[in-house]
Amino acid sequence: MFSWYGLTLVDYVVVAVGMAAAMFGVYWLLRRFGVGRETSTGYALILPWLIGLVVWTVGPFLASLYLSFTEYAPIQKGWPTWIGLDNYVEMFTEDRRFWRVLRFTLGYSVINVPLGLIGALLTATLLNQDVKAIGVWRTLYYLPAVLPAAATALLFRWMLASNGLLNDMLSPIYNLIDVDRPSWFTDPEMVLPAYIIMGLWGVFGANTVILLAGLKNIPRDLYDAAKIDGAGRWSMYWNVTIPMLSGTLFYVLIIGIIGSLQTFTQAFFIQHTARAGTFMNVYIYQEAFERNNMGYASALGWVMLVIILLFTLLVFRSSSAWVYYEGERAK
Repeated sequence: MFSWYGLTLVDYVVVAVGMAAAMFGVYWLLRRFGVGRETSTGYALILPWLIGLVVWTVGPFLASLYLSFTEYAPIQKGWPTWIGLDNYVEMFTEDRRFWRVLRFTLGYSVINVPLGLIGALLTATLLNQDVKAIGVWRTLYYLPAVLPAAATALLFRWMLASNGLLNDMLSPIYNLIDVDRPSWFTDPEMVLPAYIIMGLWGVFGANTVILLAGLKNIPRDLYDAAKIDGAGRWSMYWNVTIPMLSGTLFYVLIIGIIGSLQTFTQAFFIQHTARAGTFMNVYIYQEAFERNNMGYASALGWVMLVIILLFTLLVFRSSSAWVYYEGERAK
């Protein structure tokens, strides 16, 4: 154990010394070319971040693009074999599981994102009221954002079990309408609703706090002017609050779409029937690390990226019709 720890410690020291030497080298080189001391120091200090960006972000990004055009099984074969578009052709014409997974992921997102956005807006509106102990309520509603996703998934796996808390609570209703307890994770028809119920947990947390900040940023003068004009509560909410909050709603919508399409942790820790499909990120993980098909997994990842970009572009293109910016000039 100590020898392993000693080798690891030596590796850290070598990397630190090498990084310091590279920073000093960049500073010295820039100074030799006549760059100012302050500018040279700035470039030297951001060098570790630049190296990390190239090595751990840009490098894997480009490598995955290359691997998507290859057949690459790291355990059996040492080097990838170029096969062109075969991975993409197989994906769209032969892989029936891909379409089931894509349908499952898109179905979850189409339902979960609007519910999450509306729920977060209503929760933020409630937390924007002047009531006693409002700080305590805001803290409680923010807790889902700081709880580990794995712990939350395990909690819901227990709650949605056949003999779990949710079925126990709803058992009187089941008996009243004479239906059996649903098997949330073994019945293919119930898997998607189970994940949608889990997704409602995300109503509280970061999105609520972001929308609450947006509500706090709306000038009170607008409400006073609306009251003078005889506007009621609903009229003020629809004609003042929503337009002034539309920029924040736009941001939360974009983040919600990306996060929903990239769902991974819940399905990874909860084993459900494969007949229902799964999320795209889980499928990519299975292809890459369980089936040792890294080339095909890379192709799946790039298709997922294109899908996310298309949805994001669609929202951006529609923003001119419903997003209002206070300083924007009328056309």
